[in-house]
Amino acid sequence: MYNNRNIVLNELIGLRARVVSCFDKRQRGLDGIVVDETKNTLVLKTRAGTRRVVKKTATFKFYADKKAYVVNGVEINYRPSERIEKSMKYYRRRAD
Repeated sequence: MYNNRNIVLNELIGLRARVVSCFDKRQRGLDGIVVDETKNTLVLKTRAGTRRVVKKTATFKFYADKKAYVVNGVEINYRPSERIEKSMKYYRRRAD
């Protein structure tokens, strides 16, 4: 089960995501399903095809359990296998 604190620790593949803000203006507003994740990027499957978004330069809104969670890309800018260990500092800072 997802909540505002543990969203940075959980698996993101399969969640619907929207790019709320990004340094690349063309990627703002992208909306799709997360189909792949690397250390530095999320791959979203959109209606127009797949798009790769750099985590560090974007803010995302993830939709899970009928709720939306806003996550700064810096908070998840780790390999998925390392995120649990390295994102704990963000987990502690996030509000319930």
